Amino acid sequence: MIEIDPVEERKEILKRYKKVLKMAKPVLKPGDAKIIKRAFTISNEAHKEMRRKSGEPYIYHPLEVALICVEEIGLGTTSIVAALLHDVVEDTDWELEDIEREFGAKVAQIIDGLTKISGVFEYGSSQQAENFRKMLLTLSDDVRVILIKLADRLNNMRTLDSMPRHKQLKIASETMYLYAPLAHRLGLYAIKSELEDLYLKFTDSETYLFIVNKINETRLSRNKFIKSFIGPMEEELLSQGFKFTIKGRPKSIFSIYNKMKLQNIPFEEVYDLFAVRIIIDSELENEKADCWQVYSVVTDFYRPNPDRLRDWISTPRANGYESLHTTVMSQTGQWVEVQIRTSRMDDIAERGYAAHWKYKEKDTIQNKGTGLDEWITQVRTLLESNDGSAIEFMDDFRGNLFHDEVFVFTPKGELKVLPNGATALDFAFEIHSEVGAKCIGAKVNQKLVSINHKLKNGDQVEILTSNKQKPTEDWLNSVVTSRAKAKIKDALREEKKSTILDGKEIVQRKLRQMKMEFTSEVVEQLRAYFETKTPNEFFYKVGKGVIDATSIKSFKEFKEQKKQKGKASFEKVKDESSFTKEIKNLKGPDHDQLLIGEDMDLVDYILAKCCNPIPGDDVFGFVTINEGIKIHRTSCPNALELLSNHGNRVIKARWTSQQQIAFLAGLRIVGTDRVGLINDVTRVISNELKVNMRSITVDSDSGIFEGSIKLYVHSTQHLEKLMSNLSKVEGILKVTRFD
Repeated sequence: MIEIDPVEERKEILKRYKKVLKMAKPVLKPGDAKIIKRAFTISNEAHKEMRRKSGEPYIYHPLEVALICVEEIGLGTTSIVAALLHDVVEDTDWELEDIEREFGAKVAQIIDGLTKISGVFEYGSSQQAENFRKMLLTLSDDVRVILIKLADRLNNMRTLDSMPRHKQLKIASETMYLYAPLAHRLGLYAIKSELEDLYLKFTDSETYLFIVNKINETRLSRNKFIKSFIGPMEEELLSQGFKFTIKGRPKSIFSIYNKMKLQNIPFEEVYDLFAVRIIIDSELENEKADCWQVYSVVTDFYRPNPDRLRDWISTPRANGYESLHTTVMSQTGQWVEVQIRTSRMDDIAERGYAAHWKYKEKDTIQNKGTGLDEWITQVRTLLESNDGSAIEFMDDFRGNLFHDEVFVFTPKGELKVLPNGATALDFAFEIHSEVGAKCIGAKVNQKLVSINHKLKNGDQVEILTSNKQKPTEDWLNSVVTSRAKAKIKDALREEKKSTILDGKEIVQRKLRQMKMEFTSEVVEQLRAYFETKTPNEFFYKVGKGVIDATSIKSFKEFKEQKKQKGKASFEKVKDESSFTKEIKNLKGPDHDQLLIGEDMDLVDYILAKCCNPIPGDDVFGFVTINEGIKIHRTSCPNALELLSNHGNRVIKARWTSQQQIAFLAGLRIVGTDRVGLINDVTRVISNELKVNMRSITVDSDSGIFEGSIKLYVHSTQHLEKLMSNLSKVEGILKVTRFD
């Protein structure tokens, strides 16, 4: 038990409250401090009996969220009040009406957006997805809802240590799935990077600590290198009369991890481990010229990589980010990324749009007409047109978050900004939904292209239409924007509804001809006879002509035959899936070596094919609808989505000590080819460790040998030992595991 000293606690609470006030001082207007004090008093009183999982008083959380809003996002009084009160309605007897009476409609509206939906959710739906959709509904009115939610999530992630493991996985995955991309889209890079780093810390702590230690080990040599790198440029910039600061900063832990994973390279080979940032003081009208002048100074000293120049000053990113990036070769043969920007650009890059808007505490947000406003309009369109499931909505929404942009032009020279990978069909829907629905192709730079042609920066696009054209299911594979997807789905839904009605009329007419009644029982029997999942699917297939109307006659004959034999049911009973059988064969009869659930019971389960977990892997259980409990690795490619959308179906799982059971694993081997190499590899596998090999494929090209081996091992330790022994074979350069 933690000793609680009420006096010390009260002092600490007041200290944190005063820090919020101190940080907010520059944005406070007369009377604001009084309003904040009232909000703090109410929140403190409402939460006085509550404690966090760590044992700390609950009030620490709203105070920290308020502090992040002020210090790291740059929000004002309304947001501070909403942050202090954001859990009051959810956790105490306070109602939204009470908040509105005390603090006005705007604060109440923001808190409503931040309050989770309560109630029962149908099976297969997702409470997280529903809550997220609700929060976004308020986004279109006031973006502060999302900004405070990000502050709330950042504080939750910073204090995740005290949560149980399965909760850590759920919250961290949800953060990575939605909130980090959202912070990126709103230009909050510092928060986005911290959320990603914390995600890695709680899902793969071993890798996280490895990279942290490596960064710390290389700090001294890195600082020394940066000093010698920036020296000559500093002198030249000073002689040209620039006022500036130069910072050297390492890449975020997560981006280093990503590079290592994507390029399959060790830490030492991540060449752009850090960036040098030059921030200049410049008048608004001279910003562009000054940045290019600094670029010219940098490239006088160091040779730039022409493929790595990024000019986000002439055309800022859709989230408002402005900067000039170049990668140059240093004298020691290392590539270094140099970012050039002004103080104003740096403020926007660090604090996102909050810095851009400089919130006015009114009902509206000033400086409209930015890229983000267009994006919010798109979100609003998506919300209005989306009547599918909340999970489907989230997938569409996420698709619009993490893309880089392409800049394309209409025939009249108007600029349109689309996500990277956008097609001619996306462009058509961007112009108007009618144009999109009738699009048959396009002219890109005067050349005829198909609707799924991917657009590049600077393309000029003219859309070709036909009144006979209609959207089809395939179109969904040809678009990336949420707007286009939503409009295509709308059109398909409408068409499906009318096809279902047509099919229903055909079935009714056919049954009348056969002197049979159109009852729900007959429809259900027809559905089963034609092997469709729902009556509507049956009607749709009849309407489309997939099920020929004349074949309904065969149903009547079949029904009469069955009657004579005394059998009433036409339902087919499916065999137990071969997949489950295969798993059971693989694991042998005695396979209950995984402890599952809160009570760590021995429960039957199957292993997920997507990531092939083996004993020793960090795993979680997922309750599926048809196949019982499935076990996934926490690093499984599908883990992020499962944990984010269906956290309520995730259960704890961990391996106990192992019996000798074989599990399938894959190894990729790269090396320099030589005579007898395969012989040596197979000898290590079969002789030394008594491992059964299932398959080996080898490819040799210009003296480079690449092979992939599938084999049965007992645990991660067993696999690691094997990998270590293989890497000692002469000529082998790299051994990695694959799923």
